[in-house]
Amino acid sequence: MQHYLLQASYTPEGWEALVKNPQNRFESIRPAVEKLGGKIEHGWLAFGEHDIVAILQMADNVGAAALAIAFAAGGALKSVKTTPLMSAEQGIEAMKKAATCGYRPAAAAGAHRA
Repeated sequence: MQHYLLQASYTPEGWEALVKNPQNRFESIRPAVEKLGGKIEHGWLAFGEHDIVAILQMADNVGAAALAIAFAAGGALKSVKTTPLMSAEQGIEAMKKAATCGYRPAAAAGAHRA
């Protein structure tokens, strides 16, 4: 299972609905997450740029994208941001692959690389 950071912000209408009917939206979205093969590890309400922050486990990128699309299409959120997360070990493996992939940066005209 892959981990994802979910960040979302409510529209004024979304907040209005929650003020009129306070509820734990993490419990409300749990069935949709699970239907897509995922799990909510942690979820928080926040203030600042995002109103909701959650760590999800999803089976794959397709399921994570489907969830983000469904949330965005619902109309209660003005923004939904899903960020794939890597473990430190996965990050190190990516760094090792980067070192051997053969990429060379462009050099400015007249510049010489040592």
